[in-house]
This record gives sequence, structure tokens and C-alpha cells, in this order.
Amino acid sequence: MANHNDLGRTGEALAKAHLEASGYEVIDENWTFGKAEVDLIAYKDGIIIFTEVKTRSGTGFGLPEDFVDARKQRLLAEAADEYIYLMNHKGEVRFDIISVLFHRNNNHTLKHIEDAFWPSAM
Repeated sequence: MANHNDLGRTGEALAKAHLEASGYEVIDENWTFGKAEVDLIAYKDGIIIFTEVKTRSGTGFGLPEDFVDARKQRLLAEAADEYIYLMNHKGEVRFDIISVLFHRNNNHTLKHIEDAFWPSAM
């Protein structure tokens, strides 16, 4: 398995642990619809939170959160629409990004960006 896949899985595990420690209930992981995959779907205070996790080992090409572009946001919105429909959720939704940046000494920085974007497709 490629190292970037392992890094991504590690980042998602750290993000899940962060959410749970912050009082969120993680209700789904790696949920797919069409070409979209939502890394973590959480619930807190009546809000469903669709969370994109981006993990990187350096900033040579930008910060991890910089990689959630308009195309990715559109795909997440389409998946969210379907998820909301299937779950018959009548409350609020939110889109978050969790950025995990690993440093050379194997430490990491985790940044939780709440309400990071509102896709135009919603």
C-alpha cells in the first residue's frame, strides 16, 4: 500500500478522535455517493456536519485545507444532499475541514475549520 494512503488513514483516525473528544458523534465514515466520498459525517447539537479531512506531510504545495477546491466542494454538496434525503434530516447542516499536517519529527498539527464553506449546489 502506498505511503500516502497510510498517511490519509492516519489523518482520518486523528480527525475522528478529535471530533469525538470534542463532543461530536461520528455517525458515518467514508460515505460515498456517485464520485464523492465524505470522510466523516458527525452529529452535534442537532446539526449534521460533513467533514473533509486533508492530510499532508509538508506545505510545499500549500496547506492541506487548500486542496478542498470548488470541484470537491460541489461533490461534497451532492453527497450531502443525498445523505440528508436518505436520513430525512430536517435540521441544519455544516461543512467542516479538518487539516492534519505531519512534521518531520512525526508530530502533527490538527486544525478544525468549522463552517469552512457553503457549496453553491446546496
